[in-house]
Amino acid sequence: MAEQDTTAASIRERIKAVIIDGLGLEGLTPDMIDDEAPLFGDGLGLDSVDALELMVVFEKDFGVQIDNQEIDPEAFASVASLERFLRELQSA
Repeated sequence: MAEQDTTAASIRERIKAVIIDGLGLEGLTPDMIDDEAPLFGDGLGLDSVDALELMVVFEKDFGVQIDNQEIDPEAFASVASLERFLRELQSA
């Protein structure tokens, strides 16, 4: 179980780095993004254009195929939900 937690934590760190690098969020570090904090609206302040850009980067970085017609908006709600979503895609 601890190995799974470590894997989840490392995936979350990668997601944070992708968000920061992929969207050019200067001055932000991975430790400044809470795993459960909202990424859109009042949280990190991302918008729908950011979500599309992240999908492209996640596909390349995580080696998954994301069908934007089948995405539940909750998958992009937080770093934790993105981690679960990407794990599901990788195991499919």
